[in-house]
Amino acid sequence: MSEHEITTAGPLLTRDGRLAEVGWARRPLRDANLDQAAPGRLRRWRLKRWDYYGIWTPDLFVSATLSHLGYAALAFVYVVDLRDGTIAEQTRIHLLGRGIDLPHDSDAGAVAFDDGAIRLAFAPAPGERRVRAAAPAFDGGRGLSIDLVLATPPAHESIVVCTPLGGDRFYYNRKLNGLRGAGAVAWGTRTVAATAEHTLGQLDWGRGVWPYRSYWLWASGNGVLPDGRVFGLNLGAGFGDLSHGTENALFLDGRLHKLGAVTFAFDRQRFTRPWHLRDAAGRLDLELEVSAERVARANLGLIRSAVHQCFGRYRGVAVLDDGTRLDLDGVPGFAEEHVARW
Repeated sequence: MSEHEITTAGPLLTRDGRLAEVGWARRPLRDANLDQAAPGRLRRWRLKRWDYYGIWTPDLFVSATLSHLGYAALAFVYVVDLRDGTIAEQTRIHLLGRGIDLPHDSDAGAVAFDDGAIRLAFAPAPGERRVRAAAPAFDGGRGLSIDLVLATPPAHESIVVCTPLGGDRFYYNRKLNGLRGAGAVAWGTRTVAATAEHTLGQLDWGRGVWPYRSYWLWASGNGVLPDGRVFGLNLGAGFGDLSHGTENALFLDGRLHKLGAVTFAFDRQRFTRPWHLRDAAGRLDLELEVSAERVARANLGLIRSAVHQCFGRYRGVAVLDDGTRLDLDGVPGFAEEHVARW
């Protein structure tokens, strides 16, 4: 079945909590009326929401996330040194989700969290997004501070999916890639001045009702090509009914180029071996050479998860909608497998 592009605005969900329209879009056209989701007493426990920011500098990848899983809220930050593979991370978990209130609109509504150990603030505004984080005890007391502004021009496209997960379960997701950024990152005694010429940001904004046992694959890349153009990559698989719309897309200077289904080939016994990503139409053939593996596990009884997120550089071929071939050599990115009970 061919994929369906959503081009009209309207509510995300019908009155019985199901998706009003299934498919993909270039912009967040649907109003996330989550008050209609999962009708009944269990609604608050079944909704999953998150705002995940990732920022690429020549030497570092830094990330800050606020998520609400119904049973608990999580705030976490991590840093990957892209030169030597060093990874540091800090997570705060609050049962019942106290302290985190995430907005329904991906373009409006600032969110802030502060429990004394981690302070996070995400503020979208016309044409930009500001991401701030502070964790004084991060990495054994070395500390972490992030203050970055990501440019989001009105013409910059994103990949948005409205994906059914069975029954009244669904996933509404928006991903932005290749956002020019500027500001500063301080990790211990090391301070990185992030300039728009070499700094790129991305956003993963998700809302939905997921099955208790969930699985997904995700790949992302952001880089400046030799000719100065900004390239972005977002791929996903392993979850829901993707026959009407995948999240697979290329981005070049903020314009989306849509891909169909993509296969992920990797070694589950040794995640650090190269990952191979290909599509059936012959428009994508990439290899991710892994230089660092982030393993994140959580076991809170009812909530369990395991993530293998592999960082490295993409090499291979990507073909745009008009047939233009891009030969990629060293685009920074990651690919991950995520298994969850939540």
